[in-house]
Amino acid sequence: MRVKISDAKIGTVPPHLSRRALLALPAVAFGCRTRKATGYPGYCFVANQAGRSLAVVDLMTFRTWPPIALGAAPLAVLAHPRKPAVFALSAEDGSILEIDAARLAVSRRGRFGTQAISVRLAPGGNALWVLYRDPAALVEFPLDTLQAGRRVRLAAPPDDFDLSEQARAAIASRAGGTVTIVSLEHAAIERTVSAGRDPGIVRFQQKGAQIIAGSGTDRSIAMLDTLTGKVLVRLPVPVEPQHFCFSEDEGQLFITGSGRDAVVIAYPYQTQLGGTFLAGRAPAGMASIDPYLLVTNPETNSVTVLDINTYKLAAVVQVGQEPREILITPDKQYALVLNQKSGDLAVIRIAAFAARDRTRRYKSAPLFTMIPLGEKPVSAAVVTL
Repeated sequence: MRVKISDAKIGTVPPHLSRRALLALPAVAFGCRTRKATGYPGYCFVANQAGRSLAVVDLMTFRTWPPIALGAAPLAVLAHPRKPAVFALSAEDGSILEIDAARLAVSRRGRFGTQAISVRLAPGGNALWVLYRDPAALVEFPLDTLQAGRRVRLAAPPDDFDLSEQARAAIASRAGGTVTIVSLEHAAIERTVSAGRDPGIVRFQQKGAQIIAGSGTDRSIAMLDTLTGKVLVRLPVPVEPQHFCFSEDEGQLFITGSGRDAVVIAYPYQTQLGGTFLAGRAPAGMASIDPYLLVTNPETNSVTVLDINTYKLAAVVQVGQEPREILITPDKQYALVLNQKSGDLAVIRIAAFAARDRTRRYKSAPLFTMIPLGEKPVSAAVVTL
């Protein structure tokens, strides 16, 4: 498969063209103001939900390998903490699949319920915890067996969860209007807290000392003390909180959702709001890489880049159709954007933002390349080889 490079057309690659030369070609698209691009020694695995498969992108050559058929629609993909492998979560049958990055094949499977929501790596990296809606439970899958182990039964159908470094889980439930705090060590519920009318998103902050929950109906975020469950503050926000993203130092929380074409900024340490800033049409998924915040705009097929030190526009990048999720490579050189409708991966070079003319108000930045993936890419993970 040939790679389509934005603003540059590459036909048949001459046999004498080296990998280094091939990787340098996209840099021509945005001039000599930036250093030559280099590849990343790893693969990006992408969950193609409608295609019931994983796409595999070689990040050294920006070419794809044949997709890995899963036999189920993947909802999320997560990198193994210690070896070249990824885990794919299937929502429809509640299964966890381990994929060997060397063989590019499914190596193990585990299964519990029939409707999974999300998966996270346990503190210490020795297990996965999977949240299920049917039955309503949080279930442990030890990595040595990948079979369902300890489980915590929940009183109401869950919608989201997060894990802390202190081996706790916070589980949001719209139906129950609650946040449930769970001890992972004992696989038991510690307390259940009322947290707004319909909390649908939850994250730990301050190394697990604090929980932030977002409620859509009353457009608010609640900050809770993890140990006591006490609501420290409830703040109204001008959007329905659907996406959270922390700055790298966790000093700022960025919030997007229906209601306004803007990003809301909160300061969790001060338990207060910081302001609202325009971020393109209908902002959705986000990624933070100091000093930038990248925001997807599914309705305009673009990514808006903000400078989080000044809250000013740094760049706008046109990508594929309906971008939703963004992943930053471990070397912080590239942003990988999943375009759900067009089924491709837009690769943005972070260095391109710094090369923009800062005297102009509207600053378009080029793509590094665009790579076809499959049907409805929804999640991605990078594995270093």
